[in-house]
Amino acid sequence: MHYLPNILFALLVIGGFAFFIYNVKKIFRNIRLGKSTNRTNLKAKRWQNVALVAFGQSKMVRRPLAGILHIIVYVGFIIVNIEFLEIIIDGLFSTHRFFAPLGKFYNFLIGSFEIIAFLVLISVIIFWSRRMIVKIPRFWSKEMTRWPKNDALNILYFEMVLMSLFLLMNAADFKLQQLGVGHYVKAGSFPISSWIATILPENTSTLILIERVAWWLHIIGIFIFLNYLYYSKHFHILSAFPNVFYANLEKPGKMNNLEAITNEVKLMLDPNADPFAAPTDSDEAAVPDKFGASDIFDLNRVQLLNAYTCTECGRCTSVCPANQTGKELSPRAIMMKTRDRLEEVGKNIDKNGKFIPDGKELLNDYITPEELWACTSCNACVIECPVLIDPLSIILDMRRYLVLEQSAAPSELNIMMTNIENNGAPWQYSPQDRLNWKDE
Repeated sequence: MHYLPNILFALLVIGGFAFFIYNVKKIFRNIRLGKSTNRTNLKAKRWQNVALVAFGQSKMVRRPLAGILHIIVYVGFIIVNIEFLEIIIDGLFSTHRFFAPLGKFYNFLIGSFEIIAFLVLISVIIFWSRRMIVKIPRFWSKEMTRWPKNDALNILYFEMVLMSLFLLMNAADFKLQQLGVGHYVKAGSFPISSWIATILPENTSTLILIERVAWWLHIIGIFIFLNYLYYSKHFHILSAFPNVFYANLEKPGKMNNLEAITNEVKLMLDPNADPFAAPTDSDEAAVPDKFGASDIFDLNRVQLLNAYTCTECGRCTSVCPANQTGKELSPRAIMMKTRDRLEEVGKNIDKNGKFIPDGKELLNDYITPEELWACTSCNACVIECPVLIDPLSIILDMRRYLVLEQSAAPSELNIMMTNIENNGAPWQYSPQDRLNWKDE
């Protein structure tokens, strides 16, 4: 029975990591449902983006208050992982403060962890207040109901509990060190928890109980948090790094042209081309099975990774001119709906072993043409996103499907394209009259 706690701890560690890996593999599988795309060029620039945008949070601090608070929480997450390593070793081998022999450096680390933990606690309370008391509008738009709203709050509560347990655990540990209890070697610096220790009881047994309960709840809470990420928008904690690496590095506003259509236009403009010539293999390869996208299978893998990486912060929607004028479009909702459809397809595969057509598509069942045509293609959402997500690419691909596959462009657009075809200009008058304005 002496080794029972170690066995239970080992089972917790193995089970926690195994369930996490199992769920992450499903996310990788879902992302691979998209079309392959090559985003490995300009590797130096891509790694620079990872360093500055993903690690350095450079785009977060454009809004200083939220940016600084987010950096504190982000650093706290990294710090918890460092402290987590010592807890794992202690739990498996019945040691206590395994890294204590590091001496003054260990004292510095523990002291730093405590200060960071306290700052994280303050930060998440401010974040909670911004959502629930100040009620910043972008956190309360119509797509932020039920699960999206509760998900954001759940993470804040997780952080509050984990940081509080860490400080309580250290407070009891510090007091036991002061009392000279043998197993609790004197190690560490406790600038925050030493204050908490003053309100704890003097009884040794009670202190050991408090320290052990806080220790176990803290480690269990970390594993719950780890596996909650799969169900949460906070999976971006992990996915933001590959998402930033594979981001589109083209200049904002540059749209990709479909090669098949470009070839057709070149053929029309080439006076020496034979329109009745048999297509070559390269011509056939350039013709896609479907123009544009109507479901997640038609999007590329980076777009699906974007969906899993969306933090639902609403910065994109807050700068969207269409949304600001009351249009149906919300770039954040585009990403959320794409992820919802992707998850639905994933559950279909889990149930049936392969995807069985369910009579649904991303277009119409999740995202409406009204949303798509409200977009002005201004790129404000792309520029604003703190992790380089590109909602516009999904919008353009789905509009492309509406035009090229369903001939379902708005009447105004059809009129413009007809005028261009007949008159060589968007306006409904003869090309000979194009310069009449100068005579007025």
